[in-house]
Amino acid sequence: MPKLTINGTEVTVDAGTTVLQACEQLGIEIPRFCYHDRLQIAGNCRMCLVEMEKSPKPIASCAMPVNEGMVIRTNTPKVRKARNGVMEFLLINHPLDCPICDQGGECDLQDQAMAYGLDRSRYAEFKRAVPDKDLGPLIETHMTRCIHCTRCIRFATDVAGVEELGTMGRGEHMEIGTYVEKALTSELSGNMIDLCPVGALNSKPYAYTARTWELVRTETIDVLDAVGSNINVNSRGREVMRVLPRLNEEINEEWISDKTRFAYDGLRRNRLDRPYVRKNGVLEPATWQEALGTVASKMTGIGGGGMAAIAGDLACVESMMALKDVFEQLGSPHLDCRQDGAKLGASVRASYLFNTTIAGIEDADVCLLIGTNPRWEAALVNARLRKRYLRGGFRVFSIGPRLDLTFPVENLGAGPETLGAIAGGGHPLVETLSAAIRPMLVVGQGALARPDGAAILAAAWRIAVTCRMVRDSWNGFNVLHTAAARVGGLDIGFVPGKDGADTGAILDGAASGRLGLVYLLGADGIDMRRLGSTFVVYQGHHGDAGANRADVVLPGAAYTEKPATYVNTEGRVQQAKRVVFPPGEAREDWAIVRALSETVGAHLPYDNLNELRSRVERQFPHFTAHDVAPRAPWSSFGTEGRMDPAPLRSPIDDFYMTDPICRASETMAACSALYVGSAPGKTGTHG
Repeated sequence: MPKLTINGTEVTVDAGTTVLQACEQLGIEIPRFCYHDRLQIAGNCRMCLVEMEKSPKPIASCAMPVNEGMVIRTNTPKVRKARNGVMEFLLINHPLDCPICDQGGECDLQDQAMAYGLDRSRYAEFKRAVPDKDLGPLIETHMTRCIHCTRCIRFATDVAGVEELGTMGRGEHMEIGTYVEKALTSELSGNMIDLCPVGALNSKPYAYTARTWELVRTETIDVLDAVGSNINVNSRGREVMRVLPRLNEEINEEWISDKTRFAYDGLRRNRLDRPYVRKNGVLEPATWQEALGTVASKMTGIGGGGMAAIAGDLACVESMMALKDVFEQLGSPHLDCRQDGAKLGASVRASYLFNTTIAGIEDADVCLLIGTNPRWEAALVNARLRKRYLRGGFRVFSIGPRLDLTFPVENLGAGPETLGAIAGGGHPLVETLSAAIRPMLVVGQGALARPDGAAILAAAWRIAVTCRMVRDSWNGFNVLHTAAARVGGLDIGFVPGKDGADTGAILDGAASGRLGLVYLLGADGIDMRRLGSTFVVYQGHHGDAGANRADVVLPGAAYTEKPATYVNTEGRVQQAKRVVFPPGEAREDWAIVRALSETVGAHLPYDNLNELRSRVERQFPHFTAHDVAPRAPWSSFGTEGRMDPAPLRSPIDDFYMTDPICRASETMAACSALYVGSAPGKTGTHG
């Protein structure tokens, strides 16, 4: 470990550490534009210059590895003069449009010009102008402001794995753009906006709508996939203005997907803001008392055995727990949180978790993907897989469709026959998996939501056991969910009770008339035609498929409008916070169910959110540990049986249209039309 002296202080650092990183370990701030912790070093902005003993000129600290006996000075007259000069050059062609720039108030160039720049410029020549580029519906460009830090290029190449940005020209004619005019095709492209240290790349949907100092920032959780990305939601008044990533090294690092970042405009469109009751075939506005009374009278007349409940993909733990308690008191065992029909049981927690954890992907050395497309199902998980691939010594195999995951994938076949061969020990991959130090497999919902999903799950379990994927300090068996509500629902047992019906049986019972009432808790992904003439209660926040079919509509709150608990695909319990209040007469979902329980005569033993959470924690103690992914006990699961030879498919056909919020978003509709070519009403999932 080399020892060096920085500003008179000796410090010992790890080999390979750069001078800039060593300075930061001592708390010394080094200005920079091109350097970023998660990107390859470029060393082209020269803002990080420091003085090194025996060097005739200042060095770029971001690109200089430390050596034994180095003597570094970071605040000498020579360093200050060098930084003044670099800043002066950077501002030669920069437009003086800070008052109208969306980056104003949170701009690295502004901050460093104040701290390290001069108070005047010696240049009187005309500034150059650069044409803006059309990068698609998400990123707005002002390329005259660009300082050629190349962060966007390195992010697209290294992290996103989409080599579509680069530099053209030389000297003052150099420009950054796509070589052929086209939209960026990455699901992570919005992160370039955060990386840009100036106002060259901005959010197109957010452009000119608010100033940073007007916004209230709330730290919360994303629920548009099952990753549980940590986000910072910025609001003004009762409106969400933008969504930004929040650092969490275990889950999303400092990135978020484009769906998480840009779908927020769907929160204010197509909203349910008052109760409705269907009269003479038409949904008409009603009071809460009338709507709840209608539901209660129907429930009382039908009885517990004749009604069922299905929870949707965005339901929170509190609302599912309250609804489960009501239905159990009324004697109904027909509950299911798996609206896609996934054959996952709730008895073995390890059978439905991403046990390796997202951060644990970086420790794996071989991976088998089964019926999943992580690039669309969980873009941040795919980014971790790519990150691990770039380090070397990592092979990825897949069973299912051939995929472009931004890194090489060896496809072994499209159907379960390959899976059966591996599970039986007769496939060459068995030797590769068994020889690996930390092998892992990932089973997707495309494999589990099939009629033979339980047999596929059993085959995956056999592979994990045969290839020794589960060891004392490692569990390589993983299920990748697409729904934020799924793990929480399985954790609390929102599944069929004794003699209860699952989603498929509920729909069959509704179609045949055996069930008189179906309660949809934000469930929009089922085939509404199979509900027949059954009385349908829809509780949710958007006028999507469920509300259109409902006989009674109870307006709930979206994820930004309520404090709520969600469990991500790793089994990590996280709590979302209220950012704004729900519109109109809409209420928090657990409170709606609590009010209904009084009307129907099924009293619940809690009157506020804290009491409800205490009940959840008493029944399921792992809910007391927040923001950790505890290891779940391992035992056998799945059901041995014949697997259908039909090819495995991903459950998502359209990354931008997977839930009611996205389907209400104009931004997501524009992305879908451009990148996928789907109609705005496309559900994005297999029915």
